[in-house]
Amino acid sequence: MKTKVYPKLTIVGAGPGDAELITVKGIKALSKADVVLYDALINLELLDYAPIGAIKIYVGKRSKNHTYTQEQINTKIVEYAYKYGHVVRLKGGDPFVFGRGLEEVKYAELFDIETAVVPGISSSIGVPELSGIPVTHRGTSESFWVITGTTSSGKISDDVAKAAQTDATVVILMGINKLPQIVEIFQKAGKGKIGAAIIQNGTLPDEKIAIGNIDTIEYLADKQNIGSPAVIVIGKVVELHNRYPLQLANLNHILN
Repeated sequence: MKTKVYPKLTIVGAGPGDAELITVKGIKALSKADVVLYDALINLELLDYAPIGAIKIYVGKRSKNHTYTQEQINTKIVEYAYKYGHVVRLKGGDPFVFGRGLEEVKYAELFDIETAVVPGISSSIGVPELSGIPVTHRGTSESFWVITGTTSSGKISDDVAKAAQTDATVVILMGINKLPQIVEIFQKAGKGKIGAAIIQNGTLPDEKIAIGNIDTIEYLADKQNIGSPAVIVIGKVVELHNRYPLQLANLNHILN
């Protein structure tokens, strides 16, 4: 006799990269998955928490290389939920921070599928923190902005220019390809000497970090061959990093 299928979707935030940074609740959801649809930036070690018989499908989107469109992913969630049961949608960082998690929840609910969400550690906070940069610090920064560097239209977000007018920490995700424009915006705002850092593959063994200021960060990123995925942090909090004074001293020696 065929077992009755109960369709369910659980959106799980996998955290910023290190497999140990997923929540206990996220692991419990994976352990009960019939299907796992996972993104590009999740740690593949996490798939081991799913049952041996679970179906595991890569649906990642990286820059211009999309395995599936968002519409196709939405359709697959519904299809697999009704065919197999519990679909776990495993997404990097936190699923509601530029993760389109709510879109997937809303779509599934249109088909009367039970939904649940498990938050994850966002790379916008976790990556700087584990690299030695707090996004806020008493007497240094009272707030922080988290901005997408590239909007759905492919252009740089207008919020970058707005954030450059404040004293807040600015964290930019998906912005490495817009670095020259970001630098120009902050320079025009008179922030050329403010601290800036770029962290590639944060929380992972191959993490790379460039630390300087707005005027020097392009040079430093190029010198260290830093690319995507990376988190850009701009603000006085960067100057709290223990390598900041040494980096500036070395850079001044090179440039002079």
